[in-house]
Amino acid sequence: MKTVRWLSISACALVPVFALADTPTLEKVQSRDSVRCGVNAAQPGFSSLDDNDQYQGLDTDICRAVAAAALGDASKVDFVPLDSVERFTALQSGEVDLLSRTTTWSSSRDTTLGLQFTGVTYYDGQAFMVASDLGVQSAEELDGAAVCTQSGTTSELNLSDYFRINDMSYDAVVFDSPEQSIAGFEAGRCDVLSSDASQLYAQRMQLADPNMAVVLPEIISKEPLGPAVRQGDDPWFNIVKWSLFAMLNAEEYGVTSENVDEMVSSENPDIARLLGQDGNYGEGMGLEADWAYNIISQVGNYAEVYERNVGADSNFKIARGLNALWKDGGIQYAPPIR
Repeated sequence: MKTVRWLSISACALVPVFALADTPTLEKVQSRDSVRCGVNAAQPGFSSLDDNDQYQGLDTDICRAVAAAALGDASKVDFVPLDSVERFTALQSGEVDLLSRTTTWSSSRDTTLGLQFTGVTYYDGQAFMVASDLGVQSAEELDGAAVCTQSGTTSELNLSDYFRINDMSYDAVVFDSPEQSIAGFEAGRCDVLSSDASQLYAQRMQLADPNMAVVLPEIISKEPLGPAVRQGDDPWFNIVKWSLFAMLNAEEYGVTSENVDEMVSSENPDIARLLGQDGNYGEGMGLEADWAYNIISQVGNYAEVYERNVGADSNFKIARGLNALWKDGGIQYAPPIR
């Protein structure tokens, strides 16, 4: 798994995004034999380098799933670290084939940037983290607080909306990166750090003393996070979309990376179709019949990806909550493969 950094076009440049899909993305991916995936440089649980300088996290596993589907090999990913300002331009310009970087699906991003979101990999929401010694128990106690947040994200607008609606004031302390935000919070530049709850859990673990801070219970926004691709290339959009759906269906049917070879002979028609044993449901996307088998065997189903990165098997221990399957009290739901 390679990490590469390509020259980015300025975030303010005008990019003819709708003309970029003339050459099908799948064709370019297969020609270079790798998927270029835009990710976060350092958000543990979602995308960060481990001790062996390999990217790990829920978002990076989505990249691997797409590579497994498109190329038959989950390791054929070039990870491109992007900050929050340059991420959209990198996708628009063709610098990356796919953006999988804790990015909120919103109307303006979906309709004005030449992008298409392919699904929700993690249902999140904006929250607040405060210093434990302040004794704050609720966000309603934050009137007049100095709040650290990150530029180029939806957090700035959410903060303004929340404090205005609740008739409270605040002083925004804006940084360019998550690393700067958490450093400012730890140094006492602000009383509160506000971001997506998933990021706050990760940033709390990065503190010299994680017990110095607590994440408040209020969630003040809807932040559905998921991958995005360029508009105008429906086959590639379908591949990325159905890579996630394959992992969700696999969890629902009890197919895991450990038992998938046994499940190939299952008499359950849903499982047989998923694993390419009954019809070729990859053909419509330009893929082989075993595209979903490759995802599950090499990356795992959605539960495996979730638990090892942010759930029970990780340092974060984040409960599934809304990210549980629909049949288990959550809202994760995948259309059937048939």
